[in-house]
Amino acid sequence: MSDLSKTREAWLHKAAEIFRPRFTEIGMPLPEKLHLSVGFGPDGHGGENAMIRGVCISRAGSADGVNHIYISPELDDTAVVLAVLMHELIHAADDCQHGHRGAFAEGATRLGLMSPMTTATPSVELAAELMTIAETLGDYPHGKVLISRDRRRKLVDPSGAPMPPMSEGPLSSGPKKQSARLLKASCMQVDCVANGYTVRVTAKWLKIGNPMCPMGHPMETDEAA
Repeated sequence: MSDLSKTREAWLHKAAEIFRPRFTEIGMPLPEKLHLSVGFGPDGHGGENAMIRGVCISRAGSADGVNHIYISPELDDTAVVLAVLMHELIHAADDCQHGHRGAFAEGATRLGLMSPMTTATPSVELAAELMTIAETLGDYPHGKVLISRDRRRKLVDPSGAPMPPMSEGPLSSGPKKQSARLLKASCMQVDCVANGYTVRVTAKWLKIGNPMCPMGHPMETDEAA
């Protein structure tokens, strides 16, 4: 019989409880109850070459009125998972009301996350703290799920060698994602007159670079978070 205290979900809940006092300190308390899972949110995994690292569902979007957070099964690095969980917990504290702006951006900054807010990379200080938390929790009990064949080709094993070739069979039973799906890019520069300016672009062109708003600021996509 498996030890339920060592499941991925239990690990995520322990991490959330470690984070909880930090959210209270910045005046953005976490909901008392949260559903934390490993899996894909309602928008899937963003196509063959993009990755949605985490998703938070608002309380209005859940039949039991509780925020659901999904951490992508494509992630297995303990510190990265902690950073993504913190990002999604901010959405839960805000109940997904402000996207990556307003209260979300303010809370993320106070917690030590840096812009662009769609990815919210930890500062050097927060990254060090996450490493300490990771040592306390132990390794994230999850094996990476490889959804995209193209992404696997770019991976290397711990020795630095390329991953061995795979058969050309399907990687999952799910439907093949549409490669030409258009993604939304927006100007999120707070002091820009074009703040909120939106365009649609394919993942193919995003691999080359993000589009610029009329004022010359790099635009961000919501697909990264």
